[in-house]
Amino acid sequence: MTDSSVAPTPDENVRPTFLPFSPPSVGPEEIAEVVAALQSDWITTGPRTQEFARTFADSVGAPAALALNSCTAGLHVALATLGIGAGDEVITTPMTFCSSANVIVHVGATPVLADVEPDTLNICPTEVAKRITPRTRAIIAVHYAGHPAELTALRAIADQHGLALIEDAAHAYPAAYRGTPIGGGSNPVAFSFYATKNLTTGEGGMLTGDAEFLDRARIVSLHGMSRDAWKRYAKGGSWHYDVVLPGFKYNMTDLAAALGLVQLRRMGDLQRRRQEVVNAYMAGFAELAAEGLLELPVHRPHVDHAWHLFVLRLRPDRLRIGRDAFITAMTEQNIATSVHFIPVHLHPYYRDRYGFAPTDFPVAYDAYSRMVSLPLHPRLADGDVADVIAAVHRIVRANRL
Repeated sequence: MTDSSVAPTPDENVRPTFLPFSPPSVGPEEIAEVVAALQSDWITTGPRTQEFARTFADSVGAPAALALNSCTAGLHVALATLGIGAGDEVITTPMTFCSSANVIVHVGATPVLADVEPDTLNICPTEVAKRITPRTRAIIAVHYAGHPAELTALRAIADQHGLALIEDAAHAYPAAYRGTPIGGGSNPVAFSFYATKNLTTGEGGMLTGDAEFLDRARIVSLHGMSRDAWKRYAKGGSWHYDVVLPGFKYNMTDLAAALGLVQLRRMGDLQRRRQEVVNAYMAGFAELAAEGLLELPVHRPHVDHAWHLFVLRLRPDRLRIGRDAFITAMTEQNIATSVHFIPVHLHPYYRDRYGFAPTDFPVAYDAYSRMVSLPLHPRLADGDVADVIAAVHRIVRANRL
């Protein structure tokens, strides 16, 4: 007996291989530098970590920099060094990864959320001003997707009320605001070098700011010790140290710094490729945006955008397909996507503890309900970019109302 069934015809439009969302751009030079670190006499916090911090500070024009194991560590250390704690309030955005709010809880303070601007999805200064109380001690501004927040307005609010301004720049290297690189000021700015970031050390982060502030932050970041291991064990160092406060264990290793040093040298090329991909996306989706089927990310003229993310927003009033179904359809086209972010106030911990409702921050909630992040990284070939554009066109046009 023969099988008379007919195998389905493969869709010739679907990519033959899966396109990952954001793999790291690591090459032979990074591998060689890490091997050299492994073959050296020092693999934890040591000479490469110090060199990486100095070089990074120079790249953004920062007074000083402290290399850490994550951006989260940088934010936590900044709050702790400022002495923010129980009874205090810190204002931040709902449109961020949970760590921006978690660190506020870690120091015993209360996170207060302010809604975002409709175009950039960065924290809205007007909404920040509405939420200041006598208990407010700081503002954590997140540079969403690599587009700097409106720092002039936020600094004016902070100065008027005597608040600290901390910047979560996890997405924002290299970015600039009105000609000044993000991280180039004296206030605390925390960067991320996670695997998906524009510059990666695998895991890692950096805190920039005033040198005296970072001297205190360094003690907070490493057990509260007055002297780290490199200073104790290097030639001429002393074995003695004092624990002056109950600090954390947030130091970066020389293995991570080895990666970072090479990535810094390659950053010009890596960023140029990101911009080429963004330019292709903008041109490729311009027609769909003009027809009102989706919204493109914005780039205000007074900023240099780091383009860590490329976030589309679907128009549900013009489409039969929602965000979740769109992501499923992209996966079926062999293309990975993501969502940045599930707003903080929707997570069970924050929803239940602070009594947030989804519509408390309507701009963030609306954006979340229809946003999707497309692949954006230097390893994308022109053909990959064309595949993404074509897949979005097929899905959107097949589902327009």
